[in-house]
Amino acid sequence: MVIFLFHLIKGNIENGDPFLIFSLLALSFGVKGHKVLRGLSFTLLILAVASAALFYPDVFLQLGSFETAELITPLIQLIMFGMGTSMGVKDFIALARSPKAVIIGVGCQFTLMPGLAFLIVSLAGFPEEIAAGIILLGCAPTSVASPVMCYLAKANVALTITIVSITTLIAPFIIPFLMKFLAAGFIEIDTMAMMWNIIQIVLIPIGAGLLFNKFLAGKSDWLDKAMPYVSMAGIVVIVAIIIAAGQKSLINMGLMLLAAVLVHNVLGYFTGYWTAKFFKLEKQDCRTIAITTGMQNAGLVSGIAKTMGKIATVGLASAVCGPLMGFTSSLLASYWNAAKQNDRLP
Repeated sequence: MVIFLFHLIKGNIENGDPFLIFSLLALSFGVKGHKVLRGLSFTLLILAVASAALFYPDVFLQLGSFETAELITPLIQLIMFGMGTSMGVKDFIALARSPKAVIIGVGCQFTLMPGLAFLIVSLAGFPEEIAAGIILLGCAPTSVASPVMCYLAKANVALTITIVSITTLIAPFIIPFLMKFLAAGFIEIDTMAMMWNIIQIVLIPIGAGLLFNKFLAGKSDWLDKAMPYVSMAGIVVIVAIIIAAGQKSLINMGLMLLAAVLVHNVLGYFTGYWTAKFFKLEKQDCRTIAITTGMQNAGLVSGIAKTMGKIATVGLASAVCGPLMGFTSSLLASYWNAAKQNDRLP
């Protein structure tokens, strides 16, 4: 990292690129040995891959004559299948036991986040397709990684899983209409075509995963253990492809886009927490809804952008969101984990 900074100060950033990538990879493995920082390992890995894609985009855009962008949709479907294999009827029992918290969590996801995204792009003046991508990110369901962060934060993991499941399952029917209402002023939205594309990306793979869980769970232990790693690998590949495809746009407005996504993410945590607080939920549930509200399913957004043929513009916000969201959620989870022993902290 020191060598990279030396080249950066000297104005020879291209000579320092490999050192930045290597330092991030080394940190990704190094933090695994630290109890407090180990949650940042995957985020650092994504940052390393994103840096490589930004500096050497051609490496990630094609394999011979094959365009790597074609991998995005099947990878998202594979991740959704993995989510389905981990789901069962028991995951929805929490809906009957605690309907108030679930309804508030789902409501926050599809009201606060789209509204915040629309407000941000209205004030920031982004190019139309970039703005539409930020709104699409705001309309996304809860990230499938949020249960992990809720576990680290000592929040309500069962509630998280329920919110993730419901927001993901109803996303194909809600996202197209939210986009039509909020983003039609930026790009043309074909509501029915978008709905069918999301059904193919989300519902069909999750349905296949549910069937697998019902009839084959436990009979293929190797697959059960492998799916989380396959999902993580898929996310890394997707981020790399999108960063490489949108390199020029990212260079032109990188800091501005980064700031917009960061504000959207942090406001999601803040408004989610205090909305839950307003409805007098328990502190653990307030933390849960804060995390589920702030964490968007950036991978799904990437898949939708690919079906729209706008991966390098509409999909750019989701690529920025991936590593950024991982970093902020890790910090928040670590803070609440430490705060668990001190109930005076929010």
